[in-house]
Amino acid sequence: MSAGATRTYSFVQVDVFTDRQFGGNPLAVFLDGTGLSDAEMQAIAREMNLSETTFVLPPERDDCVARVRIFTPGRELPFAGHPTVGTAYVLATSGRVPAGATEFALEERVGPVPVRLEGDPNAPTFIWMRHPAATFGPPREGRAQLAAALGLDEADLLPDVPVCVGSTGVPFLYIPLRDPATVDRVVVDLPALSAWFGDEELVGTFVFAPNPAAGPNRVYSRMIAAHGIGIAEDPATGSASGPLGAYLVRHGLVASSDEVRIVSEQGTKIGRQSFVHITVRSRPDGGEEIEVGGGTVPVLEGTLRIA
Repeated sequence: MSAGATRTYSFVQVDVFTDRQFGGNPLAVFLDGTGLSDAEMQAIAREMNLSETTFVLPPERDDCVARVRIFTPGRELPFAGHPTVGTAYVLATSGRVPAGATEFALEERVGPVPVRLEGDPNAPTFIWMRHPAATFGPPREGRAQLAAALGLDEADLLPDVPVCVGSTGVPFLYIPLRDPATVDRVVVDLPALSAWFGDEELVGTFVFAPNPAAGPNRVYSRMIAAHGIGIAEDPATGSASGPLGAYLVRHGLVASSDEVRIVSEQGTKIGRQSFVHITVRSRPDGGEEIEVGGGTVPVLEGTLRIA
């Protein structure tokens, strides 16, 4: 390439975990990130200024249709939910997966992430992604101090269930609250929250409450106080919703069965209402199989030029 030549990169922007434009969580998908450096990908994600931007690359594994790198405005993530679902939708609708395929895997930094399409494979109505096994840390002490850091009282925390860190690849702090109105009252004092939590790496703080008024197995959620990723609040967080489903099942906050279907409403507080669907299936070995899914809606297409 001659000095000063302009490089062009096509992208598609979609809204994920919604069935309508301008809802859900927006995502920019660059269809071919070949030739972009790490620093350029990070700069582009900062320029797009969305919760995440993905870059599609040729796979390095034979069992994956593409390699996907995921960037927030502040950092690269090893795994994330709405980027996986949204990127799978863009690949399917642009003919970049094997014809007629309803199941395939995307290569992310945590390894292959299986996805499953519902509806027409060329225009799926719903996409599911499988999560790795959920793990949880021990209950966190100092609930009164934590509540104060959230602008709440200790009585606002849901009793008899733990505050803890959970992960299926990306760690989040899970804080169960009494009801949806309390979730919406949360205002984070970041220095106070950091002083309570300590130095352990954490992507975000996930506050949630059972929401039986909306229907069975419904919860109301917010992902706030994101650390180092360049956003204040995420409209829909698929990577946090997998552990959320496991947490709800393990602590009896949803009806128990061999297959539990949960809907988490997120983003409403910031005007980006999203519905994240979670399925938790019991395995014979006592473990869980977790899928997170939702709808995706195309919004715009564009071309980025780098001189």
